Amino acid sequence: MSTTDLTQVTSKRILSGMRPTGKLHLGHYKGVLENWLQLQEQHQCYFFAADWHALTTEYANPSIVKDTIWDMLIDWLAVGIDPEKAVVFIQSEVPEHAELHLLFSFMTPLSWLERVPTYKDQIEQLREKDLGTYGFLGYPLLQSADILMYRADGVPVGEDQIPHIELTREVARRFNHLYRQGIPPLFPEPESLLMPAAKLPGLDGRKMSKSYNNTIELGEEWKITEKKVKTMPTDPARVRRDDPGTPEACPVWDFHKVYSTEAEREWVQDGCTTASIGCIDCKMCMLKHLEAELQPIRDRRAEIASRPDDLRDIVKLGNEKARHEASRTMEKVRKSLKMGYRV
Repeated sequence: MSTTDLTQVTSKRILSGMRPTGKLHLGHYKGVLENWLQLQEQHQCYFFAADWHALTTEYANPSIVKDTIWDMLIDWLAVGIDPEKAVVFIQSEVPEHAELHLLFSFMTPLSWLERVPTYKDQIEQLREKDLGTYGFLGYPLLQSADILMYRADGVPVGEDQIPHIELTREVARRFNHLYRQGIPPLFPEPESLLMPAAKLPGLDGRKMSKSYNNTIELGEEWKITEKKVKTMPTDPARVRRDDPGTPEACPVWDFHKVYSTEAEREWVQDGCTTASIGCIDCKMCMLKHLEAELQPIRDRRAEIASRPDDLRDIVKLGNEKARHEASRTMEKVRKSLKMGYRV
């Protein structure tokens, strides 16, 4: 298993994407986008809206992609993704991804796809959806095509996605062995870049997810965020104001660990365990830091949303840059497959 600490990587070509299947929330920001901000300062980055990947689970409801893709791109720019430093594009606007996926499908053993751990796990978790489709089985191979199209050196991932990068390495190795013997390999074997992520749960202590209705959306009004935090569940032992509590038993404590200062956490720890502060006091201490982080993002978001033509121009330029690189790769792929006869 080939993994690399994200902080130890020298300048490389990086690819990462995100599926437009709903409004982005604080979990996306702390878990993914903050890492992208770091990456774009150090590497040549390609960040794409993975609209085809969204259809692997939402093929019966494709309107969700149309309804959320532009909001997602606005959120990216609002948090600081810079189209001057990274190529920002939409997957389906680069049809070469589909061609490379098709060509890979001819040489990839079915058993490689069936053994990807997330395949059976997600079928079990999403039993309400009919996922017995080739598209769902083959989506890790489409990911491989996404990555290898740009001959990426590394892909930022969480632990659960490492098997997908291992599959990509095997696909690259097999292609190079079958079609590049005696000449330099076309595809590098990309590294899994383990992403440092703030451990920020949802408002109820579970994973932050729209499925659980426990998110703080990046684009929601501050008064909505404030109300959500003020009504967060706390330590069940604190039934009354003068009942002592245990911060570690309260979902709010996880937010304090991300946002509050050490002195404030000591104040909360002492105040909660001695019942000298109430739960609202604890929440208000954290809320000021949350507002300081989110409000500038929301202000930028409103400004970007007010100029939709500028946003589309940014994405159009990113699409063109991605297509240029993809066409270079596919020219080499076709020649490797003795298909350079296209006219």
